[in-house]
Amino acid sequence: MKLIFAGILAGLMATTAAKADEMVFTSWGGTTQEAQTKSWAEPFSASSGIKVLQDGPTDYGKLKAMVDAKNVTWDVVDVEMDFAIKAAKDGLLEPIDFAVVPKDDLDPRFSNENAVGSFYYSFVLAWNKSAVSGEPASWADMFDTKKFPGKRTFYKWSAPGVIEIALLADGVPADKLYPLDLDRAFKKLDTIKSDIVWWGGGAESQQLIASGEAAFGQLWNGRVFALEKDGADVGVSWNQNLTAADVLVVPKGAKNKDAAMKFLAAATSPTGQAKFAEASGYAPINTKAKAEMPADVVKGLPDAHVDGQINLDLNYWAEHRDEIATRWYAWQAK
Repeated sequence: MKLIFAGILAGLMATTAAKADEMVFTSWGGTTQEAQTKSWAEPFSASSGIKVLQDGPTDYGKLKAMVDAKNVTWDVVDVEMDFAIKAAKDGLLEPIDFAVVPKDDLDPRFSNENAVGSFYYSFVLAWNKSAVSGEPASWADMFDTKKFPGKRTFYKWSAPGVIEIALLADGVPADKLYPLDLDRAFKKLDTIKSDIVWWGGGAESQQLIASGEAAFGQLWNGRVFALEKDGADVGVSWNQNLTAADVLVVPKGAKNKDAAMKFLAAATSPTGQAKFAEASGYAPINTKAKAEMPADVVKGLPDAHVDGQINLDLNYWAEHRDEIATRWYAWQAK
């Protein structure tokens, strides 16, 4: 689903398989991976003695190629849940050892035999206040170039989010989104195609909005949280926020599977999830994590904005991922 600047934690990039007392964690880079490193990797290394090398960004094609070649150099990878569902069916993932990874307190929506939740997020409508006159309130405003002129930025990869946004903007009720009407969605997107600036990763989405290159954007809520922490003059609407989740997986044939399972236990613990949520603005997937978080932080999480919230159908996307992608990239190339 994503490609994000890979220049993270220079010098720690893992290009070969880690040793027995090491493991490789791969994620999306930027502020998200920085928070995962501080909240999960560093405490885990301190307590276990296992060094966690960092790599990224997550690349689904690379993960599959590693497994197919039986030369897997990643041990734990942060992926989107719809990818994880399909990857498990395709035999690309190890089963989770729930004798090592405590399962009882994990949100069952975001855990299965081959994945455990990483974090729970929302796509929200964000804008640069200096570049916008007024306050857009819904996805329909993203398509109203007369009322709200300026460039719009959307996630460029084929993934849950943009298709649903186009349909919502065209008047489709939230409970009638699936099965996705691709003809209707692309017809709606055609109306603003010349005004779209695509982002491929979270750091890029932040830069586009902060600079004003794009007046409006579909952003992960954690990226807006990071902009706000940096003092950027941004607005955000939680109306019709679209929820989904990232999960942590172990590629089939990972060379440090035992260390990977121990890492997963730490990352999904109440403390690990609480620290990451506080640092990132994304919601925890451990149900006991909020008890360890400041009340003001809990109020800003996606699950505090349930009015009008829409859950993206990740199982639908897992089933139709390839066919949607074929049409999506053909449309972009026109």
